[in-house]
Amino acid sequence: MAHDHGGPSSSPGRLGVALAITSVILVAEVVGAILTDSLSLLVDAGHMLTDVGGLTVALIAARLILRPATSSRTWGWRRAEVLAALGQSAVLLAVGIYAFVEGVQRLFAPPSIPSGSLLVFGVIGLAGNLASIAVLASARSSTMNLRAAFLEVVNDALGSVAVIVSAIVIATTGWAPADALAGMVISMLIVPRTVLLLRETTSVLLESTPRGLDLDDVRRHMLELPHVRAVHDLHASQIATGLPVISAHVVVSQGCFEDGHAPRILDDLQSCVLEHFSVPIEHSTFQLEPESHEQHEHVEHA
Repeated sequence: MAHDHGGPSSSPGRLGVALAITSVILVAEVVGAILTDSLSLLVDAGHMLTDVGGLTVALIAARLILRPATSSRTWGWRRAEVLAALGQSAVLLAVGIYAFVEGVQRLFAPPSIPSGSLLVFGVIGLAGNLASIAVLASARSSTMNLRAAFLEVVNDALGSVAVIVSAIVIATTGWAPADALAGMVISMLIVPRTVLLLRETTSVLLESTPRGLDLDDVRRHMLELPHVRAVHDLHASQIATGLPVISAHVVVSQGCFEDGHAPRILDDLQSCVLEHFSVPIEHSTFQLEPESHEQHEHVEHA
């Protein structure tokens, strides 16, 4: 029987609205950076540029996810969301590192910044980012792709707050390094969250065991089932958000193949991995083997 590999809604409509808003903010901040020579605004504009690219990729990935599986792509395009999130994270990390390095340099040689113009563009950026946050907030946990997109606009909003604060500080105290400091703050907001998302997406691509799933515990539960003698070649990975998979060779009593009990064991195994763990696994593949089959195994596996 065919299984539905469709995951949670990828909300391409929400991403499209967020992309339109972000594009408008990008144009405004580029103009503002040119007019004010502000590092914080320039970094935020660079961040917005990566967001436009990232949201574009996210939108494409969200539409690809909706395509059905085929005989040549048995999981459809579900991995597209992981690749999109990985790409966005890598670019954000580069922007964050650049912002910090440039900020350190400008602390010692700050340019003259028109605080009034900086404040106006900071407020425009914050208003647009808050609108994007409102659009994406309710769907942000659906996929890694949407979470990466939401993370980007939240970082943008925090960046806009940093721009506004630096503009106020410059206007009230005349302390020009505030702009460079704001740029560094933006970078420190970007990098830690980005590293976490990079680690998660890389883990999926390396087909690591899904977070929260203890394979040793899974093996123990399976061995506790009646007639199960051994479990080997036990593997678990995650195709995409909400789509963990597991496979194993399960050695059962010889008599189970003679008295027709094997199908019941298969049902018990599938129920075990679906119900007993914090990560429920709907897609499971088990190869049932009699104890005599061991001599036909060409490679010894765990």
